Amino acid sequence: MIGQIYPQVAHSYRFELNKDMNFSSAHYIPDERAGACARVHGHTYFLNLTIAGDTLDELGFLVNFSVLKKLIHGRFDHQLLNELPEVNGIIPSTEKMAELIYTIVQDYLDKLDNQPKCLQVFLRETPTSYVLYRGGL
Repeated sequence: MIGQIYPQVAHSYRFELNKDMNFSSAHYIPDERAGACARVHGHTYFLNLTIAGDTLDELGFLVNFSVLKKLIHGRFDHQLLNELPEVNGIIPSTEKMAELIYTIVQDYLDKLDNQPKCLQVFLRETPTSYVLYRGGL
């Protein structure tokens, strides 16, 4: 993923952290209007999280990179997304998955004393298709 350029989010925070990761998952869109996507199929999703804040924790981190990986990769890698409790009641389109990832990450960040904010979720489903989700900006 080195060399990937992501759309920037304008902000005035002192620190900005970006974490890249990927996970391989299957899903289906349970509606005939989705065409071929109504059948179970898989993707290697590429994800970039943009997190910002003004204050570092006692270790000098805005947020620990390894925790971010566990939150997402540990939860979604090698899974059928439609069967996960977190996805229950959600059609797992790339848009809805980007929104869900934002919610998972921001819920974790809200518990940290230094209060970083997730500014952007960039989720690439295929080499030619991606979604940006920016939460409550």
